[in-house]
Amino acid sequence: TYLLFFPLVFGVYWSLRRPRAQNLVLLLASYVFYGWWDPRFLGLIVASSLVDFVAARGIDAARADGPSPSQGRRRAWVSLSVATNVGLLGFFKYFDFFQENLIALAASAGWHLDPFTLRIVLPVGISFYTFQTMSYTLDVFRGRLRASARLLDYLTYVAFFPQLVAGPIERATNLLPQFAVRRSFDYERTVSGARQALWGFFKKMVLADNLALLSFRAYANLEEASGAELAVGTLAFAFQIYCDFSAYSDIAIGSARALGIDLMQNFDHPYFSRSVAEFWRRWHISLSSWFRDYVYVPLGGNRRGRGRTLVNLLVVMALSGLWHGASWTFVVWGLLHGAALVLGVLWAARRGGDGRSGDGRSGAGRSGDELAGGPGWFPAPGALLRMAATFLFVTVGWVFFRARSLSDAMLVLRKLFLEPWGEAAGDAPGLAMPVSFVAGGCAALLLLEWCTRGRPHPLAAVAGWPKAARWLAYTLLFWVTFLGNATNPQPFVYFQF
Repeated sequence: TYLLFFPLVFGVYWSLRRPRAQNLVLLLASYVFYGWWDPRFLGLIVASSLVDFVAARGIDAARADGPSPSQGRRRAWVSLSVATNVGLLGFFKYFDFFQENLIALAASAGWHLDPFTLRIVLPVGISFYTFQTMSYTLDVFRGRLRASARLLDYLTYVAFFPQLVAGPIERATNLLPQFAVRRSFDYERTVSGARQALWGFFKKMVLADNLALLSFRAYANLEEASGAELAVGTLAFAFQIYCDFSAYSDIAIGSARALGIDLMQNFDHPYFSRSVAEFWRRWHISLSSWFRDYVYVPLGGNRRGRGRTLVNLLVVMALSGLWHGASWTFVVWGLLHGAALVLGVLWAARRGGDGRSGDGRSGAGRSGDELAGGPGWFPAPGALLRMAATFLFVTVGWVFFRARSLSDAMLVLRKLFLEPWGEAAGDAPGLAMPVSFVAGGCAALLLLEWCTRGRPHPLAAVAGWPKAARWLAYTLLFWVTFLGNATNPQPFVYFQF
């Protein structure tokens, strides 16, 4: 459907020359794209957008009135924005979760509370666009940018369809100004964008969807699954979620580039990280940097002593886990990573470092400044050992992300580490290729990413090839994607968040 939708938008968009006309096409296309799941969701995203647009204008107007009396009004406007966005997110995503835990807490104290039943449908992408609009008003409040005077530009920034439902979570300082300037068709940018989108489709349809079947088979019946099968399923999920989520980012970034818009990099070879702190500088960069700038730093970051730094890291990672889903499994997953960041800070301090994690403010932040895995074709033995240890930790942590409940997660860990493994089952139904080919595909992906880790994606390496060689590579990848996709396609993992 997207391969029919996007060329139509692309053609109409580039037939227009005025930025406002182009933005109108993008806005209408974005609302059609978002309403495709459920038209009722449109009212929610429009309401959220309008509240933040008005709040930002109010902040700017209050600032113009003078420093002293306007401070209270500015805080009132930004409080309205935060309360609205957090309120929408809390109601639609966490109402049932909080209610269930409140009832359980009351029962433990001997009180009985009747549940209040609401048939709440989780709006797709709500975790992404509420964070994006909220960061806009917070940046206006901090004086990092002026409030937009053009409602059309602002609405397009919020609803821009390539990245609307699963990121990257863009900042207004980067994305909003791009809708205010004239954009002209650029053939080379379009080719570059199409190349990255093709790589994303391959990762999603061939690797992620086939790996999803392996993961599902292992986790569908935990009582009967062997330790070996769960090990295969967990490892498959580690590559599934990376290929799935980074594929969406590749498609989004590539589509946007073809439309003359630059989106931020969201993944930077995270599985070559040599510590958990580095992993969070390379994984879902737009979210980790959001929590750094709007939660960790306002809490005090590492400026108020080591003890406060450690607490702040745990709070940020717990909230990051909760952002991913209304379940204790996600909270525990976040706390597990938070504990690893805390240990990293303590270890660095013991070795004589400054005890800071990552960029000096948190364990989650911008993409790594140096090449993933370090310079050179072959990593040093110590670096390779740290990469392996980090990957093992992250993969074990994915158990909590994948399991349906804490009890299921503990059962998986018990079978993985405390019981004999037994044998793994054969191929999963629906696989387009044997398990050995899927495993070989993952190994080939790692090798390809290692050799091209200085580029945003492996297919970018063919840009300098002769034309015939380039088109041969594109054609082969297209047919591998077409023939190797799973017979049971899966939704993008992060659509549920």
